[in-house]
This record gives sequence, structure tokens and C-alpha cells, in this order.
Amino acid sequence: MVTSMVVAGVLDVAIDRYGDPSGRPVVLLHGFPYDTHSYDDVARLLADAGHDVVVPSLRGFGATRFLDDATPRSGEQAALAHDLRELIGALGLDRPIVAGYDWGGRAACAVAALWPDEVAGLVSVSGYLVQAGGLATPAPPHLEKRYWYQYYFHSERGRAGLAAYRAEIAQTLWTDWSPTWRFGDSEFAATAASFDNPDFVDVVVHSYRHRHGLAAGDPAYAATQERLAAGPPITVPTVVLDPTEDTVAALYGTPDHARHFTRLVDVRELDCGHNPPQELPGRFADAVRALGESLA
Repeated sequence: MVTSMVVAGVLDVAIDRYGDPSGRPVVLLHGFPYDTHSYDDVARLLADAGHDVVVPSLRGFGATRFLDDATPRSGEQAALAHDLRELIGALGLDRPIVAGYDWGGRAACAVAALWPDEVAGLVSVSGYLVQAGGLATPAPPHLEKRYWYQYYFHSERGRAGLAAYRAEIAQTLWTDWSPTWRFGDSEFAATAASFDNPDFVDVVVHSYRHRHGLAAGDPAYAATQERLAAGPPITVPTVVLDPTEDTVAALYGTPDHARHFTRLVDVRELDCGHNPPQELPGRFADAVRALGESLA
């Protein structure tokens, strides 16, 4: 594994790269509140299978930094989509497979939906993660209560709480969202260091305020955000992974996958929580390999 920095769009992106640069490229994208360590085992398995594997730290995480202090610290889906597209271009990747969960899955879905010619295929945890049509309609109460962290971040008390207790909040969410995953203290600590990024709080707070209509988006991404809000279909070959023990995915995933994916290759259930690549790395890597073989 080689760690480096790559200027891409508005960011200087920290990436971990594994495998043979001449192999089929794969970009693996982490979520909130996680980091690139989610893919340590997956990346090695895919590299051993001949892939060129890129694992970036998202904006606000790890060593990734904004190039300009004046750039809005947006966490909206359109910003994440542009970050991924710019990274693919900066690295000169030839139509990679993109794979992700949570925020990373949203970025991967958005790029696959809007710029399908730039990716070969998609592996998405919980299916269609593009946020379309806003979040004005309340969920049933038994689901709505799981949004507590989002509502918390809507307040200035929540912003201050995230700044003071970023690791503690993350550990609480890991435990709540993956009730069958027994992660160790050292495993969590390896990821928690990524939350010390100076932009972490601003990006996270903006993400959860913007999606609820409580914060304006970055004007640079307004056109992209409008396209995503329309709920475009995803036309690239796709494998969907459905975690059966994920206690939060029902808030944004949908079991009606065929409605969103016109080339649905497979739907696989995984007996794990919200972070499949770290909980079941072999199964996650198998899904990426299987998609790659179907594209050969």
C-alpha cells in the first residue's frame, strides 16, 4: 500500500493505493463516521486479485484538505459527487468500478447516475443512495428516532457537541448501527484519528443541515444538486449489498432496487451492520470481484 496526496478539484486528497496500476481500477469510498480503514482488508484482497485499488479520504476526513480557505465546507451530495469525479480524472483512471456505503455510497451512486460513461460499474450498500426530492416527509416514529444525531447537528449545541465529542459520538453510532459487530478499541482508535481533520465538524454539520433544507448549498454545485434531486436512474452494471443487521439503512435505502438500477447484476444480503467492508471484508471483496468478472 502506498499513501499519497493528489490535487483533485477543490481538494488535496489523501489516498491509499494498492495493487497493480495496470489492473482494472476500483475506487472504494467510506462513509460517516468512518474512514479508509474500513477497506484495509478489502483493498488487499482486491489487489491480490489484480485490481488497481484507490481508497480516498473524503472531504473533512483524514489528511484530505481544501486547497482554498474560501471554499465552502459543504457536505452536500453534489459536492461529494464532484470530489469523486475530479479524483477519477486527476488519477487518470479508466472507467473504474466505484463502490461505497453511506456517504461514500452516495458519492458513487451520484457519479454513476450523472456521468455513467466515466465508470464501468457500481457496488452500492443499501441500494440507491441519491437523496431525491428532499426529506420533508417524516418517517414512521420507530425509524425517525434513529435520526437523533442529525437533529442534534441541526443545533449549535450539536455543533459544539460534535467538536468536543467527535470520537464519542462516532463510537456510539458504530455500536448502534452495527449491533452484531464486536470491534476492538484499537480498531476504533485507528479510525478516530481521521476525525481530527480541521474541516470535519463544518463538513458534517453542513451535510445534515443541507439535506433537511436548513443550510444553503455551495453555488458551485447547484446545477448538479438539481439533477440529483430529480432522482436520475443508474444505468451502469450494479451490485447491491443489503446488510440485514444495519439499524439505520432503512432511513435511506430501498428494497425496490430494480426501480432505480436499469442494469442490476445482483442483490446480495450480508449478515452485518452499517459498515460491511470492515465487518465482512471477504464478502464485500467478492461482490466487487464478481462485478468485475461480469464486465470482462
